[in-house]
Amino acid sequence: MSPIATWAAVLAGALACYLTKLLGHRVPAHWLAQPRVSRISALVTVALLAALVGVQTFTAGGVLVLDARVVAVAVAAVALALRAPFIVVVVLAAAVAAALRALGLG
Repeated sequence: MSPIATWAAVLAGALACYLTKLLGHRVPAHWLAQPRVSRISALVTVALLAALVGVQTFTAGGVLVLDARVVAVAVAAVALALRAPFIVVVVLAAAVAAALRALGLG
């Protein structure tokens, strides 16, 4: 892809993001105050985050992989279920992934 085409794509994406945000500010406030809209917007955020975590955990280069990341995310999920502080969750997951990689398991 040529540099000009790349920059054109970047600018088109930026413009699309800007226009989407501008459109969001133009939506009437009473539409956003409805309980259904509030519920859906909360669920969409969680679904997008879950999809991002899933893709980043289980794929590499477009291929399904099971490595240290999967175990680290499982450890993080258990720590969250036990209501550990967020920094503890992050450190535990990182330590588990580092230990498994040091052992050659991922």
